[in-house]
Amino acid sequence: MGLSRLAALHGVATSYSPSPDVTVSVPDDTVIAVLAALGVDAGTPADVRKCLVAAESRSRLLPPTVVVWAGEPLPPALSGLPPGSTVTVEPEPPETLGTAPAPPPQRADGEPGAPAAVPAWWIPPPPGVHRVHVRTPDHRRATATLVVAPARVPQPPGRSHGFLVQLYSLLSARSWGMGDLGDLADLAAWAGRTVGSGFVQVNPLHAAVPGNPTDPSPYRPSSRRFPDPVHLHVESIPEYGHVRDRAALDDLRQDAAALSEAVLNKGALIDRDAVWELKRQALELVVEVPLTPGRRAAYCDFLAEQGQALEDHALWCALAEVHGPDWHAWPEALRDPRSPATARARTELLDRVDFHCRLAWLTATQLAAAQRAAEDAGMSVGIVHDLAVGVHPAGADTWAQQEAFAHGMSVGAPPDAFNARGQDWGLPPWRPDVLAATGYAAYRGLLRGLLAHAGALRIDHVMGLFRLWWVPEGRPPTDGTYVAQDAEAMLAVLVLEAHRAGTVVVGEDLGTVEPGVREVLARRGVLGTSVLWFERDWDGDGRPLAPEKWRRDCLATATTHDLPSTAARLTGDHVTLRHRLGLLTRSLEEELTEDATDTAEWLALLARLRMLPEGDGDEEAAVRAVHRFLLRTPARMTGVWLPDTVGDRRPQNLPGTWDQYPNWRLPIADAEGHPVTLEEITASPRLHALMDVLRPRKPHTAPPGERRP
Repeated sequence: MGLSRLAALHGVATSYSPSPDVTVSVPDDTVIAVLAALGVDAGTPADVRKCLVAAESRSRLLPPTVVVWAGEPLPPALSGLPPGSTVTVEPEPPETLGTAPAPPPQRADGEPGAPAAVPAWWIPPPPGVHRVHVRTPDHRRATATLVVAPARVPQPPGRSHGFLVQLYSLLSARSWGMGDLGDLADLAAWAGRTVGSGFVQVNPLHAAVPGNPTDPSPYRPSSRRFPDPVHLHVESIPEYGHVRDRAALDDLRQDAAALSEAVLNKGALIDRDAVWELKRQALELVVEVPLTPGRRAAYCDFLAEQGQALEDHALWCALAEVHGPDWHAWPEALRDPRSPATARARTELLDRVDFHCRLAWLTATQLAAAQRAAEDAGMSVGIVHDLAVGVHPAGADTWAQQEAFAHGMSVGAPPDAFNARGQDWGLPPWRPDVLAATGYAAYRGLLRGLLAHAGALRIDHVMGLFRLWWVPEGRPPTDGTYVAQDAEAMLAVLVLEAHRAGTVVVGEDLGTVEPGVREVLARRGVLGTSVLWFERDWDGDGRPLAPEKWRRDCLATATTHDLPSTAARLTGDHVTLRHRLGLLTRSLEEELTEDATDTAEWLALLARLRMLPEGDGDEEAAVRAVHRFLLRTPARMTGVWLPDTVGDRRPQNLPGTWDQYPNWRLPIADAEGHPVTLEEITASPRLHALMDVLRPRKPHTAPPGERRP
């Protein structure tokens, strides 16, 4: 009983419900291990009693972070202060307030209206992260972080459609073996102008942990705060044209062309390490070119804006070059980013630190250029960036922010109907108590960096804003438990930063979702994600959900990077692939029968709605019908998986596999499995026939040299 009470005080669950009629108890040793990761010693009954007494006798006048929503009642932390208390708000420094105007008072549903009743002494501060100081009549004092947020994040300006793509898979004729930010800008410019797209969504572009080989997953990065320079289009860097050793650059470009040739025409997989080695050598030459005065000033501004966070990230990169990519194996003195030995290393490696700072700046400038290209092409949203759930345990973020992470823990998922063993993602979680005590500084900095050049942000596993499944190191995922976040504070910071940046937010809310979570997210304007094959009337007859019954506030799509392509889904190819890899838990015949029944139900609905005029047996027509259906729903955003436009049958990632399948290393390919370039994709008749479903092609004038007589 005492352990359960202590766990509850720290947001640690002692049971969970995988379904409404089932409750599973969490092992005591799991609860004890999780509490230890939160700095609470519950190893013995005496320890539990001691910590309980300390926790229950601790009287706080204010919690570490207080949230106020614009136009809504004050939280109990403020409205319940003793009468006669003095409340002083210390405003956020002006340079961090941003330029977006304060919104009108809003009700929780986002409709303009009169402010909610508030005490007469309360003068609403502008949106921002302030400090609040309280003094009570009996002379008690308290100080807390005060997050004042608009009621909702910005919304998309009308309905739009756009492409979903894993950037590395999008090679153009000029790529260095994998897709890059130049290709992203080009795709956005073409899509906005030619087919009327409103956005392009990409995978996380976070900095990876270097290795041999590097983990190819974009969802297990070294840092979520800074982008990976492997995505740079080297030739677009202004200093590139002034490199003196042209012969060296020409040799590197020839090697890069050979990499692309191998991927596009010889069956090779995308080799991120080989690409980075070539780009690194080219960038070493590029940074030797002096910056012009204007470029130097812009770089200095970037350094000042990013501050200590960038310096730490660049130093980790420099130290990793010397000591390897796992900071736990570095000399002990260097494992502390604030130690005297680390300070000396910062000086000794100054040139390498500057090199990595420069790469971060160059990548940021190309991210900004991609968003500008999207906006110039008329896109209503632009580039949708992706925020991964967490970071690699050996990477830059866990080194620089050690106190913020729960060491010895990993984020994952509990057992469910699809995975009886649960999941362990190998990502250490943030400590909710440390985030709150620091005013969510690390989270705010992360969001600000990602939103700076985004039209929208997709948050992977958005349920993690509410709770995460923690798995103690060395134990199976079944022995994990949920740890609660302060969802109110996490959402308030998200809404505030999105408001400042003027960006839309899309939450990936697939899978097991705690009751009430979707409603809270919708209240704050966070769009959900709806995948056609999962949208059924689960509270009724279980049949495919009619388009008019879909939710409006979502991004609707036929598939994602973790799911089969639409062609593979329609043909059952995804089942036979999983059978070949030994991933099925039932016989192939049973799986194929169930899959065919599921697909037939959807095709029958499409036919009844007269969305399949070509009849049965036409794969391309069925893919178009699926997208006609998506367009019939009220969804604000409709996403088209770019590989679907050319008939690609292969998933980019097959969950549950490691070496058995080339996850995150496949180029986009056509229906025959032959890789295709950006130029070939944009000229594809199959693509244009599909896009005509979403929006008729507008007249397009070709350059004189390309016009037909």
